[in-house]
This record gives sequence, C-alpha cells and structure tokens, in this order.
Amino acid sequence: MKTKIMRSGLAGALAAAMSAGSAFAGPVKVDERIAPYSRVEGVSGNLNSIGSDTLNNLMTLWAEGFRAVYPNVNIQIEGKGSSTAPPALIEGTAQIGPMSRPMKSSEIDAFEKKFGYKPTEIRVAVDALAVFVHKDNPIKGLTMQQVDSIFSSTRKMGGPDITTWGQLGLTGDWANRPISLFGRNSASGTYGFFKDHALSKGDFRATVKEQPGSSSVVLGVAGDIYAMGYSGIGYMTAGVRSVPLGVNEGEYFESTPENAISGDYPLARFLMIYINKKPGQPLDTLTSEFVKFILSKEGQEVVVKDGYFPMPNEVIQEELQKIL
Repeated sequence: MKTKIMRSGLAGALAAAMSAGSAFAGPVKVDERIAPYSRVEGVSGNLNSIGSDTLNNLMTLWAEGFRAVYPNVNIQIEGKGSSTAPPALIEGTAQIGPMSRPMKSSEIDAFEKKFGYKPTEIRVAVDALAVFVHKDNPIKGLTMQQVDSIFSSTRKMGGPDITTWGQLGLTGDWANRPISLFGRNSASGTYGFFKDHALSKGDFRATVKEQPGSSSVVLGVAGDIYAMGYSGIGYMTAGVRSVPLGVNEGEYFESTPENAISGDYPLARFLMIYINKKPGQPLDTLTSEFVKFILSKEGQEVVVKDGYFPMPNEVIQEELQKIL
C-alpha cells in the first residue's frame, strides 16, 4: 500500500513518464528528450529569490548557470525557509519563491487578496526526503509507523513510544543508547512536509533539536553516531546514510529515483518555485527565461549535480505551458 503523498501528486504526475520509459534506470541522468536552453537577446536586470533552504544550493547553481549565459543579470538568493516565500511574492521583494512544500490555502488566499489571482506553481525537481543516520549506524530500515514513534510526541500512527536504539532492534552497545534527534525549524517547508506525511500531522517531540538549515541537520547527524535527522536527499554527505523506509515491517525501499517515482519510497515530493504571473499576460522576460533555463536540459543537469532527481520531459512540458 502506498502512502497518501504518493497516491496523490507525485506518482500520478510521473506515471506517464514511467510508461514512456523515462531515463531513470541506472545512474541518474536527464531525460534526453528535454531540450537544451536557447539564449535570447535583451535579457538583463535584477532577479530576487526568497524562500526554501532545501532549494538554496539548487537556486545558487541555477543562478550561476544563468549568469554564464547572461552576464548582465544580477540574482540575489535568500533561503531561510519555505514560509518566507509567500510574503516575499506578495510584498514584491522577490520574483521567485522557492518552496519544498505546496503553498497553504491561507498563503494562496493572501496572495489572491492582494492581486486578484492565484500564484503560479512551477515544479522544478524531485526530492526523496531522507531520514538520515550516522554512516556507521547498522539500522537496516524503518517503517513509517516507527518514524512517527521516534519523532512524534502524539504518535498518530498508533505505534509505541520509541526513544532508544534497542527498541529498533539494535543490540550490544546500541541497545540502551537514546536516539538523538535533529530536525528543521517551523519556517521550513521540509518541517511542514515531514510533520504532515511522516507524523500524520502530529506534534514533534520537544527533544528534536531544530536547525536553521538542512546542512545543519546533516552535520549534526554526521557528528553523533547515535543521531537521526531528516532533510532533502540533496544534502546527503559521506558522513551519513539515508535509511530505507517502508510501510510494512521488513519491506524497505532505498531513496532512489525509481522508488520515488513508483511510490515505493514513502517520502518523495516535488520541489517547486512560485511566481506572480497575471493570467492572460506574458511573464516578464527575465523571470520567464530563468524559469525556462531551470526546465531545460542544462537546468535539469544542475538538479542531478546537486543530488536531487530530474523531472521527465512530460512534466517539463506541463510546467513550460504555465509561463506562456
């Protein structure tokens, strides 16, 4: 049985790509059907991006690639959390609002109240939200109920209270060691996504050490052999490993592109950006070309470089239609 996130958005959106033989088998590579970026004349000016920390490195790499094509463009990037994106778009302090979760209805309503129309969501990459442990941790896998029991004080999935590694089956020196927990702060879209889908909208334990960024979570886990934390797969380092996850005991799935797309890996998600595009009106040239660059062959190669999963051509074409 697939978890609810996969029964909805991601699996359905990518099902056509799977049947069309999308290029995800073997090493991660960009769908060869995605067109390369074509330079146009007259692109210059300032572009501001405010939002997701998960997308911070991706936005920086996209900006570097875009500036290589357009030296007269200046791009400023601020990544303090997905919740900072909607206000920045509403106030006009940013043209791009990266988010690692969909906008909440209240955020969309606030935007619509200001402009009279909804913000435009552009999917830009696929992420397997990972549960990380230290590289030397021997845990073989976790069920989603166990993840809830570890991180949540409310345990809405009905599991027992889990505080030690011995309760997860580890023996010897591990048995009585408490699990040291790392997570994101409440401004983060990753925090919100994990709360919704891993904790069934339950409450986090007070003992979760909230971090201002994904890299801080991974750094904390890498420095503590008894630690566990969560962040986007793109932040994985040699000091940690991603724990295989599943719904059923003993049936665990690695955080691979294939498992994310098939729905077997239960914490897959789209990463996205939001823009302010008035219906029936063309998007300004600078923002439009930057979005086209992200959705180009070169832009999706950046996704692979940063450790995330590129989107198949079918999804790319859907997103490009949104900026016409």
